[in-house]
Amino acid sequence: MSTISLTRDYPAPPEDVWRVMTDPELIPLWTATGAGARADGFAPVVGTRFRFVAEPKPGWSGVVDCEVLEVEAPRLLRYSWTGGDGGATTVVTYLVEPAPGGARLTYHHTGFTGLGGLVMSRLLGRVRRRMLDVGVPAALDALAAGAR
Repeated sequence: MSTISLTRDYPAPPEDVWRVMTDPELIPLWTATGAGARADGFAPVVGTRFRFVAEPKPGWSGVVDCEVLEVEAPRLLRYSWTGGDGGATTVVTYLVEPAPGGARLTYHHTGFTGLGGLVMSRLLGRVRRRMLDVGVPAALDALAAGAR
């Protein structure tokens, strides 16, 4: 089984990192460095079904169906992730913790199986690294500058 596991430290309070990761108006700011998805119907409440909707690409509808599985605000969010093509369901987890000088975000995406899962985890891993390295800092800057 393949897993994406990334950890990043940000010079921002944990509450700000949580907000960037969970506020539907801020999510597109950091996903813009990937597929630019918006979280339609998202709320950090267990049982909430929502969709990430992005620009379709060859071989992908641009839709990911999700359901919130666990929330411990402002620390933990876990949700299921099923590609709009009816692919396998995987699980995404965000863990936000205090760190020296700010906050630490740990991103896990688990449940990729088989050769297709290995390929998908590698593809998504590259996209997620860009989102966490470029997108999240830009969203934190926008939040600090008064976005929403």
